[in-house]
Amino acid sequence: MKENKKIRWRRLDNASKIFPPTVTNRDTKVFRLYCELTEEVDPKLLQEAVSPTLDSFPLYRSILRRGAFWYYFESSDLEPVVEEESKPICAPLYLKEEKSLLFRVFYFRKRISVEIFHALSDGAGANWFFETLIYHYMTLKHKNDLPEDFPTLRYKASMSQKMDDSFEKTYYKKRAAENVVKSPSVKAYQLRGTKVEENRTKLIEGTLSVKKVLELAHEYNTTLTVFMTALYFYAINKDMPSKMRKDPVVLQVPINLRQFFESNTARNFFATMNIQYDFSRESHELQDIIHSVSESFKNELTRDKVNHHLDQLMSLEKNPFARVIPLPVKDIALKIANHIKDRQITSSISNVGRIIMPKEFEPYIHKFSVFVSARRPQIVMCSYRDQLVVSFTSPYQDTDLQRTYFEFLTSRGIQVGISSNL
Repeated sequence: MKENKKIRWRRLDNASKIFPPTVTNRDTKVFRLYCELTEEVDPKLLQEAVSPTLDSFPLYRSILRRGAFWYYFESSDLEPVVEEESKPICAPLYLKEEKSLLFRVFYFRKRISVEIFHALSDGAGANWFFETLIYHYMTLKHKNDLPEDFPTLRYKASMSQKMDDSFEKTYYKKRAAENVVKSPSVKAYQLRGTKVEENRTKLIEGTLSVKKVLELAHEYNTTLTVFMTALYFYAINKDMPSKMRKDPVVLQVPINLRQFFESNTARNFFATMNIQYDFSRESHELQDIIHSVSESFKNELTRDKVNHHLDQLMSLEKNPFARVIPLPVKDIALKIANHIKDRQITSSISNVGRIIMPKEFEPYIHKFSVFVSARRPQIVMCSYRDQLVVSFTSPYQDTDLQRTYFEFLTSRGIQVGISSNL
């Protein structure tokens, strides 16, 4: 059944409000998803696949406008045009002086890519949009090869559910915080380096076997995500000057709130947790780092802690005084708050998780990848079948950190296919 619903305007969700005022030429708040095929992309069919995809995700037809007190989405008649890739990765999408869509679709040889401004969606929602686009492209490209009983696209949610602001709709309550111990703010160790010219982002990707990485994680009695996070701490420490170890390493990890609350939104619905490790006082052995990271995950990913995160996120938005502060003043305040928060974070790591497509598409799809614009080095991971893609993005030319990370994996017998954009 074709879904179609015209929207005129919508408020930004709580998580989206930080992105427009903190956009810079280096940190564009844009992330990319791509699908590498086993065959050349047909651009005409890709253009044709965009229309039914947008019918399912009408918010993507929006432009971003500035109101007196808040930013908001406004419906637009602009039509996205599929183009061959020509821009630097994660190039700006939101430009204050232009009325433009907040995503782009493009291709290069065997690769289909989508870039999205973070105010539209988080990784989970964007992945849903991208899976839908790939579905429509594949059914157009291989309609004569697919079985007669090949299933039509099943919508995971109604149009209204996908458009929900899940922060606003259900989950804000002023909860007692007796069971939550607030972690003190710290000045975190900062990664430094020689900047890449012209505000470009350096991308280094490692492609690994999911099965092999899981086997290695299980040798350490932990999960894949905890293992890869602990290995990032380990790699940062290996390249950290000894005199800088007085500051703890703090990794920011997104929390997909759909895992805790009933929500089928395709918009942003996430919080973050900060995982900290102090190499000036704690062991430098990977096994000990894994144990610490595992305990931190267990402590942070509780219902009480997640509820507390939500309360903190919504408290300012619900403050009557904050609501009537003019937008230019809000922008300045959010920029200052974002700068202060940056000093408390060393880097970030995110596992978008498994991408699942119909098994009939397997002969035509090689792998998927996700990565983000970077004001500091960071990692995003995703997997498709047995292909785990670990994407490092960085504003720096230096690659010692990435080399240390992947060399540890190869030293344990895991083959790593490396690719880079620069």
